[in-house]
Amino acid sequence: MIRAGVKVNAGIDLDPACAYPYEANNGGTLFVERDIGELTGTELETFFTPGAFRVLAGCAPCQPFSTYRQGHDNENDDKWGLLYPFGRLVRETLPDVVTMENVPSVARHAVFDDFISELAELDYQVWHEVVECAAYGVPQTRKRMVLLASRHGPIALTARRRRTPVTVRQAIGSLLAIEAGGWAHRDRLHAAASLSEKNLARIRASRPGGTWRDWPRRLVAECHKDETGRTYPSVYGRMAWDELAPTMTTQCFGFGNGRFGHPEQDRAISLREAAILQSFPRRYKFVPRGEPVQFSVIGRLIGNAVPVKLGEAIGKSIVAHLASAA
Repeated sequence: MIRAGVKVNAGIDLDPACAYPYEANNGGTLFVERDIGELTGTELETFFTPGAFRVLAGCAPCQPFSTYRQGHDNENDDKWGLLYPFGRLVRETLPDVVTMENVPSVARHAVFDDFISELAELDYQVWHEVVECAAYGVPQTRKRMVLLASRHGPIALTARRRRTPVTVRQAIGSLLAIEAGGWAHRDRLHAAASLSEKNLARIRASRPGGTWRDWPRRLVAECHKDETGRTYPSVYGRMAWDELAPTMTTQCFGFGNGRFGHPEQDRAISLREAAILQSFPRRYKFVPRGEPVQFSVIGRLIGNAVPVKLGEAIGKSIVAHLASAA
């Protein structure tokens, strides 16, 4: 949003691990550690600049709606209804523009329909569409539902699209070679998770863009040998240099968690590579100097993030829309 020209006053999240990267990379912009279910419109009002256009951007956690959560009881997930307090905050503050990003499958649930209905009742003109993030410079196959709503007339995602996607090679091909369990001394985030002997043998048997079906049978996991397991080829795979990366998840640093193997080095992608594939700036800071790098924490921040380039496209569309409304 800042890159797009939006003056950002504050960001609100329940995860305390967001505080350092949010403030360190955004010029000291205020981070507020709060549950938005408990945040009031009166409190939110204090973060808006008096007399300026007001923009409220939100993203409920996508895991309750994600296709990756097969077998989970989504209806009982505590995060299921976070679009409802977001809608309440819109009603209580009436920002000029509202935007939301989530997984495409959110549109299949009543909470999404209720959110759109509430916006319409508040005289917002609403646009929403599933977009390919690669069209905006994100080097991965990531589809996202983007919603924009305005009290100043029709609005849509209008930022310029790329003619050709950014490939894995273009995104991370120049980074220093490292080993599984190793890291680059000049960049602690360019660190790769260690591999067991069996997983090291597996990744050596993997080809870029291939699957575990290419392996000798002795390396295939037991769960993939039966009929039900054969339908899950998108784990234990290497990326291909001249293609898009897969969707970055919170577990994107693990070789067995998806197609997260490096195209040619015998390891999973590093945290830095995952961040770059999520279109974070190459020098983005995630942890203070001297503090340990925790793969699970930083993986969560990377996988849960709105891809930076998509956020920038949304921001540019909002800026253009409000310029015409001024």
